[in-house]
Amino acid sequence: MTVSSLGVGSNLDAETIITKLMAAEQQPLTALQKQEAGLQTKVSSFGKLQSLFSDLQTASRNLASPLLWTQTTATSADSTSVGATSTSGAAAGSYAVNVTALAKGQTVSSAALASSSSTLSSGTLTITLGTWTGDPISGFTAKGGASPVNITIGAGDTSLASIRDKINAANAGVTASIINDASGARLSLRSTATGAENGFKIAAVEDTDDGNAATGLTALAFDPTSGSSQLTLNEKAQNAAATINGIDVSSASNTLSNVADGLTLTLQKTTSSAVTVSVGSDTASVRTDVDAFVKAFNALASYLQDQTKYDADSKKAGPLQANRTAIDLKNALRNVLNQASTASATYSRLSDVGIVMKSDGTLETKSAKLDAGIVNFDELRKLFSTDGATDAASGFMLRMRKLSDSVLGTDGALDAASTSLSSQLKNLGKREDALKVRLTATEARLRAQYEALDKQMAGLTGLSNYVSAQVASWNKSSS
Repeated sequence: MTVSSLGVGSNLDAETIITKLMAAEQQPLTALQKQEAGLQTKVSSFGKLQSLFSDLQTASRNLASPLLWTQTTATSADSTSVGATSTSGAAAGSYAVNVTALAKGQTVSSAALASSSSTLSSGTLTITLGTWTGDPISGFTAKGGASPVNITIGAGDTSLASIRDKINAANAGVTASIINDASGARLSLRSTATGAENGFKIAAVEDTDDGNAATGLTALAFDPTSGSSQLTLNEKAQNAAATINGIDVSSASNTLSNVADGLTLTLQKTTSSAVTVSVGSDTASVRTDVDAFVKAFNALASYLQDQTKYDADSKKAGPLQANRTAIDLKNALRNVLNQASTASATYSRLSDVGIVMKSDGTLETKSAKLDAGIVNFDELRKLFSTDGATDAASGFMLRMRKLSDSVLGTDGALDAASTSLSSQLKNLGKREDALKVRLTATEARLRAQYEALDKQMAGLTGLSNYVSAQVASWNKSSS
């Protein structure tokens, strides 16, 4: 006899019975899965700790870096006239800057033609860079290291626009453009670089001389010393001229690089009186990095507190409550800050410069006290960044950086904790796999037993029905 549904033959709710039996068998697996979830939460917690320690490592490294403490900043009393920048290690000081002239390039222009398509003639232009002397101009000295540049103007290149393009393509130290107004189109030529040595003269030779210097290609000649100038001098090339602390300085550029150790000045316009430029330590960057450190420390301290606490009201423990590694890290952070430093003769604790620990283990910055500490810049540097022979002789940020390096390093506290958790999770996984195999076998065995019971009960029921039918038949035939 075939049983089509489990329990039909025995008239038992076999599926419910098996489900309840398996629920009991499942309890060890459920316990393992709950344990695994707890370990996964710890893995996540330690991953977050690693990120927060990395932020603290960066913040403390910045404050311990010698580069931070040698950075300078330059301030100009009138940045519209004199701009100022300084590099790391620039000498602190004050400078009186008076600008008497700005560096300029030479500008010349041609007579007006009808349009930019108006033509001159073919030939050769020769541009030579150099310095004009005399006022009025009486001499020219070629620029050292710069050779004259010959520009061939072919028969198809004689329009004003084509000549402009040929000059610009020659890289002769001169830039050409066309200025259009009511009088027509004029070719304007300007030195690419400023400075007296970047003035220029132009020689023009026509392939076929028309005998008139004011027409054809010779209309673009410029040389006041030879009387062959057809172009108009709009602006003479000159050097920038200034005095710094009463000392005359001259520059081909309006940017005076490294004019004093690490100081660069940008001359914007002439001045009627001296502009004060001051160079000092970059206290703003130090303040910014202090704020970043306090923020990173507080994020880490708050997270450790949250992960290790026990909430009596909710009767819930944090994922790392009673975890030895987490507790050790909390203590290590406090120990770094609680141990006084002998690195500075003026300050021994962070609280001396306004960085105070609150009752919850986070830090608070007292701005007025920190500002006063920054004024005493060198002693603050020692308190933060001194690399002493011992922890007690070292700066606080160097200690904190070393702690972060140790915690985050290979075989550090976080690496060891993560490795341990990974090992535990791996072992749990193996135990879970084994339990799942056993549970599958158990369920299969129970189903086989109830299927066998169904068949037996179905057979007995059939036999009982047969016997009852026979008895009924006998009783009927005997009556």
